[in-house]
Amino acid sequence: MIKYPRSLEEKPAPEKKPGFWRSIGRHWPGFSIVLALSLVVATLLYPYMVVTVPSGDVGVLWKRLTGPGIYCWCILARGTILDPRELREEGLHIIWPWDKLFLYDLRLQSDTETYNAISSDGVNVTAEINIRYQLNHDSVAVFHKFIGPGYLKSLLAPEIGSQARDVISRYTAQNVYVSRQEIGKQIKLEAQKSLGEHLNQLVQPEASEQQNAETYRNDLQNSIRVLDTLVLSIELPASIVAAINSQTEQQYKITEYKYRAEREVEESKRKQIEANGIAAFQRTVSEGISDSYLRWQGIAATVALAESPNAKVVVIGAVKDGLPVILGNMDSSVSPVPAPQPGTGGTTPPSGTSPSSSGTTPSGSSSTAPTGTPADSPKLPSMPGGPTPAATIKKPTADSSPTSTNPDNGLSSSTHFALSDIKSMLSRLSDVMRSSESPTSAGTATKP
Repeated sequence: MIKYPRSLEEKPAPEKKPGFWRSIGRHWPGFSIVLALSLVVATLLYPYMVVTVPSGDVGVLWKRLTGPGIYCWCILARGTILDPRELREEGLHIIWPWDKLFLYDLRLQSDTETYNAISSDGVNVTAEINIRYQLNHDSVAVFHKFIGPGYLKSLLAPEIGSQARDVISRYTAQNVYVSRQEIGKQIKLEAQKSLGEHLNQLVQPEASEQQNAETYRNDLQNSIRVLDTLVLSIELPASIVAAINSQTEQQYKITEYKYRAEREVEESKRKQIEANGIAAFQRTVSEGISDSYLRWQGIAATVALAESPNAKVVVIGAVKDGLPVILGNMDSSVSPVPAPQPGTGGTTPPSGTSPSSSGTTPSGSSSTAPTGTPADSPKLPSMPGGPTPAATIKKPTADSSPTSTNPDNGLSSSTHFALSDIKSMLSRLSDVMRSSESPTSAGTATKP
């Protein structure tokens, strides 16, 4: 309500200005509505305006309408922005809500595909190939416009498959089986060459509203790089694999037989050298060793054995130069053989008796069998000039029991001598051998 002055000279009272908080309180309902609407709009537009580019990726901007750019404050034509400077790097970015940002991975990527091929000899081959590839940063925008995100299935995998079939067709089944590394290198080189020759044909500058679109015609040539094509496995028919394995086995056997033949040749040389050495040794030994030396060594060995304190079994040789053979390990005590009784016959007194009672015979004479001893009973041969054999072998008579276990009645095939008897016999044997070697007394027996 307007307040009028009481008189014309009276001045009207000044109006009081509302305070800040009073103004806010007065306009608070309108502010609340605006703030609520702003929050709703921001919440709805946040996914469309705020974009995060993760590590190792790059963003390609696509504009729905021609208008100013947020970063360059310039007018950008609609469509895919081909300028590499307008790519969005890693981090948080704001775009117009009606625009889009497409993300591409710039890191090393890998994919495994299986391809069927035919070798040069008509064998069906199944190859499993791993592809390692990477995109070029500056060519991502052009790559996105003319190829797109599905480039692995639409471009790379078919190209690698075509080159793999072409390379495998140059090899036989056996060579494919053993040349995987070489095949992988050839597939990589030819795939990279083919992609470089054909990708530039996909660029169509007239399809873009960007300025200077002609300058991006050659950007697709190196937009994708094939780093490796690894042949993980090659599968052949089972019959072909068995044949290849058999052939390889036979080749190894041939090599083995060659080494065997070489070894036999070297072995024959070794044996020839060994035979020559043995022959030379025998010639040397035969020239320096005589029969008398060998007999003397035999006598020395026999004397050494006879001086041993252990019990011995002496076997007298039957030939002229036969030496006694002494068998040891007779540690058990032996009961002496009793003297023969009158009428029993067939036994010989022990060797420890005197020469008169032991029945010695002169050198060269033959001993006769006692009464009651069969004529064909075997005897130990007598030495020239020495005593008769210490024991003879008696055949069992009709009245003797073959199963008797009495040691006095049983007959042994050899008699055990005392050490003094053995030394006496060896001394006589040495005298006989020396006398037989002398030309004056050859053929005569020397009495000890």
